[in-house]
Amino acid sequence: MIRVAICGGSGYTGGELLRILSKHPVVTITAVTSERSAGKSVVDLFPNLHKYSNLIYEPLHVEDILDRAELFFMALPHGESQGAVDFFFRNGKKVIDLSADYRFKDIKTYEEWYRVSHKFQRTLEKAVYGLPELYRKKIAKASLVANPGCYPTGAILGLYPVIKNKLIDVASIVIDSKSGTSGAGRKSDVEYSYCEVNEGFKAYAVVGHRHTPEMEQELSAIAGKAIKVNFTPHLAPFDRGILTTMYVRLIESVDTEKIIELYKKTYTNEPFVKVLDVGRFPNVKNLRGTNLCEIGLIVNIRTNTLIIITAIDNLVKGASGQAVHNMNIMMGFDEKTALDTAGLFP
Repeated sequence: MIRVAICGGSGYTGGELLRILSKHPVVTITAVTSERSAGKSVVDLFPNLHKYSNLIYEPLHVEDILDRAELFFMALPHGESQGAVDFFFRNGKKVIDLSADYRFKDIKTYEEWYRVSHKFQRTLEKAVYGLPELYRKKIAKASLVANPGCYPTGAILGLYPVIKNKLIDVASIVIDSKSGTSGAGRKSDVEYSYCEVNEGFKAYAVVGHRHTPEMEQELSAIAGKAIKVNFTPHLAPFDRGILTTMYVRLIESVDTEKIIELYKKTYTNEPFVKVLDVGRFPNVKNLRGTNLCEIGLIVNIRTNTLIIITAIDNLVKGASGQAVHNMNIMMGFDEKTALDTAGLFP
């Protein structure tokens, strides 16, 4: 058994970590923190998690919980993970950070887009970007993993095969995403209340969403040259899930069947990526509660444009499920442990 602590365990991602890890046969959760919910039990916030009726939220005092776990999940807001991650990492613990604090190779990019100064460059340099399909070998050797953002997860997995194989004009990438309201976190802002979101559908953070440079960083690494993308996120009136549609211009004419064959070959050994057959496209409803990314593809022969559509559950493959996948790789467990694809009822 390994002892695990969850720092920031009262939000949606913290709740999903608890739900997923409740099925993990070799994990014991020894500490869960929350400033706002300190003193409450897990079931006070998540009544479905009966297994944790005796687990009590406590304030985050890093010195107090250091020796209570071998691995720490950090589910804190952006900017608030930095110091705690550095402390646990320097004290020999394994850390998986679900915030953006350790995702960027360039501190200036992080500081520009998140408007927070980064004080731990040496620790940042040790972080591995936690997208298993691209960085599995590095993750297996890492002690600090930066879990990817939800939007970048679907976009990078959708674009990876055609960028790697140099089939598209990388200057033509348009990424259009629709997310459920849980992507905004578990907070009481009026704009995310039922009356504001129900029957609505809108774009937000147009041209300025903070996941844009994360996508560009990773897509540029795949291409071996700098890439910039047009990314527009939308808020949709459902609880969870992200549907991402990408439009890219093909360099040469290729039919849909060959593109799908390439994607299936690329992801043939990936347990959590499913490439759909010709004429089929993903639906977020079918991914609820799973760690899967589904990919559908079609070539518009009239415009020589490849249309790539991906769907994930933003709280699982886009956050907590991917974090557990990373933990399994770091600890040498079977990658699928606790991450069966049964999901939630649609």
